[in-house]
Amino acid sequence: MNKSSTRFLSLDVFRGMTICFMIIVNTPGSGATAFSPLEHAAWHGFTPTDLVFPSFLFAVGNAMSFSMKRYLEMGNAAVLSKIFRRTLLIFIIGYLMYWFPFFNFKGGHISLSPISDTRIMGVLQRIALCYCFASLMIHFLTKKSVVILSVLFLIGYWALLLVFGDPNDPLSITGNAGIFLDKYILGDSHMYHGEKIAFDPEGILSTIPAIVNVIVGYYAGKFIQQKGKGYDVISKMLLIGCLFIFLALCWNMVFPINKKLWTSSFVLVTTGLDLVILSFLVYALEINSWNKWNWTRFFTILGKNPLPIYILSEILVILLYMLTVKGTSFYDWVNSSVYQVIAPGAIGSLLFAISYMLVCWFVGWILDKKKIYIRV
Repeated sequence: MNKSSTRFLSLDVFRGMTICFMIIVNTPGSGATAFSPLEHAAWHGFTPTDLVFPSFLFAVGNAMSFSMKRYLEMGNAAVLSKIFRRTLLIFIIGYLMYWFPFFNFKGGHISLSPISDTRIMGVLQRIALCYCFASLMIHFLTKKSVVILSVLFLIGYWALLLVFGDPNDPLSITGNAGIFLDKYILGDSHMYHGEKIAFDPEGILSTIPAIVNVIVGYYAGKFIQQKGKGYDVISKMLLIGCLFIFLALCWNMVFPINKKLWTSSFVLVTTGLDLVILSFLVYALEINSWNKWNWTRFFTILGKNPLPIYILSEILVILLYMLTVKGTSFYDWVNSSVYQVIAPGAIGSLLFAISYMLVCWFVGWILDKKKIYIRV
C-alpha cells in the first residue's frame, strides 16, 4: 500500500467508469431479466456490456505507459522479476477467487472444495497474462516490432480458428479451436460452465488477441504523455479510433464481432471505442476542465483501487449466495422481497445492481479517505 501520487485524471475516471459498469453488469438482481444492453451478446454481435472487460485491459495498458518508465532504469533481470512476480500474483488471486470459499458446508459437515473442479482461467488470469506478454513485448522490442507482432496476433488468431476449428462451423461455441485447446490442456472440470457446457470465454487461445487491447492502451497513454493534451492529440486519437471501428465493421462480415471468442474484429471495435471515449475524457477534463461539481471523484474513487474493489465485488456476491433466509439465498431473498416488490422486472434488477455497486464504492471511499491505494 502506498500514498497517492500525481495521477492522470482521465485515466482514473476511465478506469473508474469501467469498474462501475463492470460491477453493475456482473451482479444483476435476480427474479427478472436485466435490460438487454446490460447483458452480453449471446454469441456473435455486440452490446455495451461487451465493452467492459476489454476497456479494463485498455486501462491496464494505459497505466503501464506511466509505470514502465521506471523499467528503463532497471536491469533486465530486475524487469523480468517484477513482471513475472506481478503476473503470478494477479493470476493466483484470480484462481483463489474462483476456489473461494475453499470449503463445502453440507449436512453439518465441512469438507475442502476439490481443486480438481476449480476454474483455472478467468478475468484476473487473463489480465495477468495480457499484462505479462504486453510488458515483455514493449520493454524488449521496438515499437515497429510490437505493432507488427500485434497485427500478426490478430490475423494469426483468425487463421488458427479457421484451420483448427470444426470444418463445418469453426466459429461455433462447440466447434471453435479454443474450446478444443482448453479441453486438451485444462480439462472440462477446470473450465467455465456458464454456457451449460465446458466453454471458457477467457480461454488460452483467445488470450492471444486480447494482448492487443493492452498494447493499444499503452500506446494511447504514451502518445498523450509525449504530445501533450491538446486538440491535435485528441483529434488523432479520434481518427485512429474511428479507423479501428471501420476496419472492425468490415472484418465483421467474414470474422464476426464476438466477445466470447474475443475475435480480432472484436479487438478492433473495442479499442476503437476506447480511444473515442478516452479522447472525450481528455477533452472534457484535461482541456476544458468540465469538473465544476467535482463529479469525477465518484469514479476516481473506484479507479484508484480497481483490483481490490473488483475482488470485493466478486467475493461479496458469493457470500450473499451462501447466506440463507427462509430457505433461500440472501441474494435471491433481498431481490424477491425488496427490489422486485419496489420495481418489478428489469428496473428492479437494475436498482439492485446499482445498490450493490454503491456498497462496493463505499468501501473504495473509505480506502481513498484513508489514502490507502492497494497495488500488486
